[in-house]
Amino acid sequence: MTSSSLFLLIVMFAIMAYVFGRKRSEALAKSIGGVRHLHSLPNYYGLMAGIWAGIPAIILLCLWVIFEESWIQNKVLSELPLSYQNMADSELSLLWTEINNLRVGSLATASDSAFLTAVEQLDALERSSRILKTTLVIALTALCAAIGWVLIRPAQKARHHFERVLRTILMLSSSVAILTTVGIVFSVLFESIRFFQAVPFTEFVFGTKWSPQMAINAEVTGSSGAFGAIPLFVGTLMIAAIALVVAVPIGLMTAVFLVEYATPKVRSIIKPLLEVLAGIPTVVYGFFAALTMAPQLKNFLEGFGAQGVSSESALAAGLVMGIMIIPFVSSLADDVINAVPNTLRDGSIGLGATRSETIKKVVFPAALPGIVSGVLLAASRAIGETMIVVMAAGLAANLTANPLEAVTTVTVQIATLLVGDQEFDSAKTLSAFALGLMLFVTTLILNVIALAVVKKFREQYD
Repeated sequence: MTSSSLFLLIVMFAIMAYVFGRKRSEALAKSIGGVRHLHSLPNYYGLMAGIWAGIPAIILLCLWVIFEESWIQNKVLSELPLSYQNMADSELSLLWTEINNLRVGSLATASDSAFLTAVEQLDALERSSRILKTTLVIALTALCAAIGWVLIRPAQKARHHFERVLRTILMLSSSVAILTTVGIVFSVLFESIRFFQAVPFTEFVFGTKWSPQMAINAEVTGSSGAFGAIPLFVGTLMIAAIALVVAVPIGLMTAVFLVEYATPKVRSIIKPLLEVLAGIPTVVYGFFAALTMAPQLKNFLEGFGAQGVSSESALAAGLVMGIMIIPFVSSLADDVINAVPNTLRDGSIGLGATRSETIKKVVFPAALPGIVSGVLLAASRAIGETMIVVMAAGLAANLTANPLEAVTTVTVQIATLLVGDQEFDSAKTLSAFALGLMLFVTTLILNVIALAVVKKFREQYD
């Protein structure tokens, strides 16, 4: 059986164990005077039986799926002739690809007759693994279901056991985000350390020229490359600043209108339209920026006599990116302003303030921490955008403060550096990880600032 079929089978066993476990607890309750004499409700006995039947088998199945392929690959490659045993990992990977291509018929002939034997062994191992996996999983499910059935008795603390298991599952689930973050940080950090061993940290942080493509050919003069990241961060911050200049005022005014002035009917129309705007893929915004916004902006500015307006500019990318994050700012501000207690508004109006004065003097100060944190989160969103910049701002790493010129950003360069087949021993490829580390630190600083602002200006209301 396939892994997906086995998983469905385990779920069916668990459901059956729940039903029969519940019935068994009810039957035991009848013999002792009713359900009130059980330690827990019958549902908890059924849930405990279902957990016994399902969780151990699912753990076994997951472990099998994780390690099965690597074990089979190592087993097949270890049976190849001795001439293949001392190869590098990259060469062994190519051999494994050829064996799989022979197996599926993508290659008509093998470069070595030993590969045909390897294909036969691969088929045999996968067949044996499938049979053994099915047998063990079904046997473990049946055994654990029987144990869960036997353990059902009136004095069993089924509710406590179930809540302990549920608490463990929730804790493991919450740990996934932490472990994922730690894994991302360390994977980027280790590769960045390798990069900084080849390129000085000061050159990367304070350098004003970015040209990693020069490092491709060792015979070219200056082939060590230029890895100054300042042009990338200047371009990133310029586009993000333009986007925030567009998004923050419009988003905040939209939120104030929807919360304070709009009727329920108008709100029911505008709010879904904003959600639709938030759901548009970024690549569509990129098309809009490249095909509509950038040419129209160029023609408009040249009509006023502006010179040197590029067809790809930071201004075009920033404007469209600002439109993209308007729903983000508006939605966060909407929630924060809605959270301000109506008693504050009523008190202000009762003292003679107008609605606009109430918004400026009462609502905004009360909602300020949430608004600032939302703006900084929107800034993080703008800094991490890629597709719009690729299509509207170009790939040129220009160190300029002119928004009418083509620039590039950190995320665009990361995507460019890691496209295609790359060697992860070259400074060119490793520079992408250094850029990722710097981008991670930048967004982390923004989040820390947001938390500090919230902590400093937070007020407690009844």
